[in-house]
Amino acid sequence: MQVKLAQIFGTVEPPPGVVQFSGGNLQGLSAFLSNILKLLIVAAGIFAVFNFILAGYAFLSAGDNPKDIEKAWAKIWQSLLGLTVAAGAFILAAIFGKLLFNDYNALLLIRVFGPTP
Repeated sequence: MQVKLAQIFGTVEPPPGVVQFSGGNLQGLSAFLSNILKLLIVAAGIFAVFNFILAGYAFLSAGDNPKDIEKAWAKIWQSLLGLTVAAGAFILAAIFGKLLFNDYNALLLIRVFGPTP
């Protein structure tokens, strides 16, 4: 005999006004985790912009010192590589989602308890 959680704990209805913020097909923990993932990607982009600014300032203030110029270029390349990895992760997740599940968003949307009806 299989016992469902709803039989043990009962059902919980969301309070009024919360339904409009459910995030489309995702609800609860799934929507929260998806929003955290989006926030981390945006934070990576903002960090890369600040890194570019700091690397540009370091490059301009390096003068004729080749070691400082090399450090600034290394910082610029590391920022570019980080942005490439962040964007490439989304592209690869979409491609693999389409190949495995016939849905581009299958791996991009976090579904904790499976797809919602």
